Amino acid sequence: MNNIKDQENLSHKIVLLRLDLNVPLKDDLITDETRINKIIPMINFLIEKKSKIIIISHIGRPKGQINKIFSLKPVCLNLEKKINKKIKLLNDNIFKLKKNDLFKSPYDQIVFLENIRFYKEEEKNDTSFAKHLASLADFYVNDAFSCSHRAHASLSKITKFIPSFAGLQLETEINALKKITTEIKKPITCIIGGSKISTKIGIIKNLIPKFDNIIFVGGMANNIISFKGNNIGRSIKEDNCEIIIKEIFETSKKHSCVITFPEDVLVGKNLDDKSQIKELSNIKDDDFILDIGPRTIQQIKNIIEISKTILWNGPAGYFENPNFAYGSFEIAKAIIKKNKNKSIYSVVGGGDTVALINQIKAMKDFNFVSTAGGAFLEYLEGKDLPGIKALN
Repeated sequence: MNNIKDQENLSHKIVLLRLDLNVPLKDDLITDETRINKIIPMINFLIEKKSKIIIISHIGRPKGQINKIFSLKPVCLNLEKKINKKIKLLNDNIFKLKKNDLFKSPYDQIVFLENIRFYKEEEKNDTSFAKHLASLADFYVNDAFSCSHRAHASLSKITKFIPSFAGLQLETEINALKKITTEIKKPITCIIGGSKISTKIGIIKNLIPKFDNIIFVGGMANNIISFKGNNIGRSIKEDNCEIIIKEIFETSKKHSCVITFPEDVLVGKNLDDKSQIKELSNIKDDDFILDIGPRTIQQIKNIIEISKTILWNGPAGYFENPNFAYGSFEIAKAIIKKNKNKSIYSVVGGGDTVALINQIKAMKDFNFVSTAGGAFLEYLEGKDLPGIKALN
């Protein structure tokens, strides 16, 4: 996989840059700018190389229809301020665009194509659409790892028609994930949360042979607590996953991977309640398990202390209520402490975990924080990602 930074002649060349700028919007205001901030080094690199840049991205799921709610205009305006450069948003029909029409003024350096998902051909991975997009530029760069699990025209098919490269952010993401899948420094630990074991069973199965510890927290841990014969009250739990959990314990035993789950918890009678510490044997029928308890926190900290690599995907509790955020914050603090003395390599992923880290302004205190949801999980599962495969 060639990286664009190794391409020597970029001056005055047109680069088609595929980004993931699918940011959350509320009344045309961006509520989380993380994805925009992450791609600025890529844009600055191309500006310094005096390239002409065409940016392709999407917002939401307009299902192949033009819908102003999903316009990239707020993203353009936000990025303009960040890089202090004029950006032109093209609303023209992409099929009518020609390479020679895009940068007529010498002052134009960056143009945005309007939401690529306004065209049904994008999600159909349409050959003629991909070929036309390729005809607009000299080089193609994929810097959208978080979309690369999609076999879409601007990610997959396009590489057949134009010299194609990986972007700076995409390479950083893959290098970080390699450190927790193939180039591992042991002992390696995975802290995994979320509400459903079934959606992450592929990842768990793929990681058990490679990892020394897998720690279950959050809603996922409730399934294991229940499987072990404990009452979990009214807590969130997935039905019919006993066979999956049995398989996890059997596989981990075979590969000497230690499974850890909460031995004490914080409960409330509802999501807005105050917290109460409880042993697993004392949980009442009307209790909700909403965080891990102090003994569990200490146990997790001890495992982090002896780990050289860590993957964290999923908070430990219902952190939206500060009364149930302590477990997640303590996990974060323990990893950050080891990060500061460079005795651990840490990778964090998943929307809720990223939101938690943003809340404590600790984005730069981990080695890598991934904003890629599906692509991040599918990579961990060992699947081929169409966007990455196309670059290879």
